[in-house]
Amino acid sequence: MKIKLDSLENTKTFGIKLGKTLKNGDIVCLNGELGAGKTTLTKSIGLGLGVEEYITSPTFALINEYRGRVPVYHFDVYRLENVEEIDDLGFDEYFYGQGICLIEWAEKIQAFLPKDRIVLDIEKGNDIDKRIISLSGTGKRYEEVLKEMDIA
Repeated sequence: MKIKLDSLENTKTFGIKLGKTLKNGDIVCLNGELGAGKTTLTKSIGLGLGVEEYITSPTFALINEYRGRVPVYHFDVYRLENVEEIDDLGFDEYFYGQGICLIEWAEKIQAFLPKDRIVLDIEKGNDIDKRIISLSGTGKRYEEVLKEMDIA
């Protein structure tokens, strides 16, 4: 399903709405080229989750943790050299824990992700503030999120 967002404000509104629907254990994968808006969308999702801290990209740290209505784990695996490192870093504790995982560049670690997940493929539109989000996923929670967001 494709969602066209024609302004930064609409992108923020979409992210907040998605954040409000997420529950413990949800995995949200954000894919797209550099500058597509993954971190911007993550910030908006964080607002919907009640995160009050300023969300920054964890490009060099791999993960930032935030407090919202539930724990929020923000991953950026862009610089992960060897995807097998994911096992050594204990990501399973996050993926199967009680928080919500927001994973930028998730396509790099697809083989290690839980089966049930929400996937946002973000493309730049023909204007600087326009985005096209291809929304997909697997599992019951994905379907529930679509219904809750009134997208289905």
